[in-house]
Amino acid sequence: MCFYLQQSYPIAKVQKRFKAIVVEPKLFVQDENINGFAHPNVPIILDQSPEIITTSFTWGLLPSWATSLDFRKNTLNARIETIHEKPSFKSVTANRCLIIASAFYEWHWNDEKGKSKQKFQINTTEELFAVAGLYSKWVNPETGEQLGTFTMVTTAANKTMEYIHNHKKRMPVILKKEDESHWLNPQSAVEDFAFPYEVGLVAFEVP
Repeated sequence: MCFYLQQSYPIAKVQKRFKAIVVEPKLFVQDENINGFAHPNVPIILDQSPEIITTSFTWGLLPSWATSLDFRKNTLNARIETIHEKPSFKSVTANRCLIIASAFYEWHWNDEKGKSKQKFQINTTEELFAVAGLYSKWVNPETGEQLGTFTMVTTAANKTMEYIHNHKKRMPVILKKEDESHWLNPQSAVEDFAFPYEVGLVAFEVP
């Protein structure tokens, strides 16, 4: 599964690429290594406001019935094949978002148990791209505070990712630029974006 991203470009470049405005620049994440388990505010675009890049949603979707923030460590990713079935996601499959990134990271296992691994950085032919996501708004039962959260949708690996992610053979659903608005349309079928839907990937080893 995918838990590590890169978003290395400044606000101006991101705004130009997605033709949208960052509304909370102080929260804007620009980092070479973004760890999903830290639940960062990665910049995303919601279906309801494609002209806005929001930075107030944290990575790790909290369904309405979650009792604590701890639950989001289980929902960094959503398998596209089962999101209509899983309790965490089935009520928010129409809540679509674009997760903005410049690369993601995955590890190749050099042995069966993953004791030896090689890290890879994976890019597309675009400097910036969007990963398919789902989002939710959760109310903390203890404080009444509302928190926006999201998950990254994953699919079966293509040939490149089968080699790299050889222990689970998954990859993020990276959207073709011309299909970003199609994903944001809640009437579009989720299944349209499962592998063999794919974009070209360029991968290289990193320390």
